[in-house]
Amino acid sequence: MSSTATPAPAPASGQGRLWTVDEHLADILATVRPLDPIELQLPDAQGCVLVEDVTVPVALPPFDNSSMDGYAVRTADVSGADEEFPAVLTVIGDVAAGGESLPRVGPGEAARIMTGAPLPPGAEAVIPVEWTDGGTGGGAATSMRPAGSAPEGASGEVRIYRPVEPRAHVRARGSDVQAGDLALEAGTILGPPQIGLLSAIGRATVRVHPRPRVVVLSTGSELVQPGEALGQGQIYDSNSFALTAAARDAGAIAYRVGAVTDDADTLRATIEDQLIRADMIVTTGGVSVGAYDVVKEALSSVGDEDEPGSGIDFRKLAMQPGKPQGFGSIGPDHTPLLALPGNPVSSYVSFELFVRPAIRALMGREDVHRRTVRATLKADKALRSPAGRRQFLRGTYDAEAGSVVPVGGSGSHLVAALAHADALIVVPEEAVSAEPGSEVDVVLLG
Repeated sequence: MSSTATPAPAPASGQGRLWTVDEHLADILATVRPLDPIELQLPDAQGCVLVEDVTVPVALPPFDNSSMDGYAVRTADVSGADEEFPAVLTVIGDVAAGGESLPRVGPGEAARIMTGAPLPPGAEAVIPVEWTDGGTGGGAATSMRPAGSAPEGASGEVRIYRPVEPRAHVRARGSDVQAGDLALEAGTILGPPQIGLLSAIGRATVRVHPRPRVVVLSTGSELVQPGEALGQGQIYDSNSFALTAAARDAGAIAYRVGAVTDDADTLRATIEDQLIRADMIVTTGGVSVGAYDVVKEALSSVGDEDEPGSGIDFRKLAMQPGKPQGFGSIGPDHTPLLALPGNPVSSYVSFELFVRPAIRALMGREDVHRRTVRATLKADKALRSPAGRRQFLRGTYDAEAGSVVPVGGSGSHLVAALAHADALIVVPEEAVSAEPGSEVDVVLLG
């Protein structure tokens, strides 16, 4: 697959300054470009963005057909029919969906017809079976008899108890779409109804921006895979699972590599091995200022000095949680790499703010951001926030009440609180608190 990020002017070093959330996100979106279009089979195109207008090659439906199970008739033959004086017509045969030969309906005749079957020549309308005796010689029918079955007392005739207007219960040719109509515009996101329309007009493949392949890996010698026994000082690797799920939720094809030990050479080799199947790489952990921040050590010098904009820039952002961040490109195709902090809440919040929009940009989508709404803060006490930092706190949003309630504290390790949240409460940089009853911005996570 072709390049997913375009070389940008060499990034200013993140050392020594505090970047805003908006600046960091703008740099990411300025360098990430939609993946080159490819032709995909319809089942594989779900969730993708269409890159060309699709016109209708044939009318839909392609022929006049019945919208009911019943009898195809001439309207003159049933004029004035009622319960006391039903119209009695000779049944000349069956018309089933997909049938090859159609009987011609003449004066005094009717043809049994099934839903979706073509209207036979001579017929002008369809009488629902419930308006007839079903050919049994008895009272009103409730369903069609199986083809070829002639119950005792049936006479080969049908009694019809109500008149009908011309074209009644007939779906006209082209009543859905006409040949040459615009079926779907370029930029349409292909969901189930759109896939259904494409298949209905005979399209087996479609040209789209494909779903990006995102490789997620976590770093840390202390990480153990779920299901294994914990040793002294070890914890389970939750970040790679959470972020892989988040990448899939954003629309990507995600691959989880798992935990890599705190060794720069091993990490660098692992990332290089993953480039063959990656349109984006996401790492978590090792981007702060500790002695074992292996991501910074491994990636600080991976840029090609002959390629402007290549390499990874590590920054400090004016946000909490998620202050340490890294972004850039790696490899011959300038594959985007986003390096996130290792604390679970920090990594997830960082994903929502930076990685998810980048994934959606790779897909060619315009709606790259989560929806933000205003809500009334319902809390027992004011929410504190450090001056000059944009704070993101977990919360639960009540759409009906237009309110949000904090969940858990501000600690970046509180995974349980994150699991019960469906929103992020935003306290802006210029505020040091959010008072109960005040209006706040809320980023919806669902």
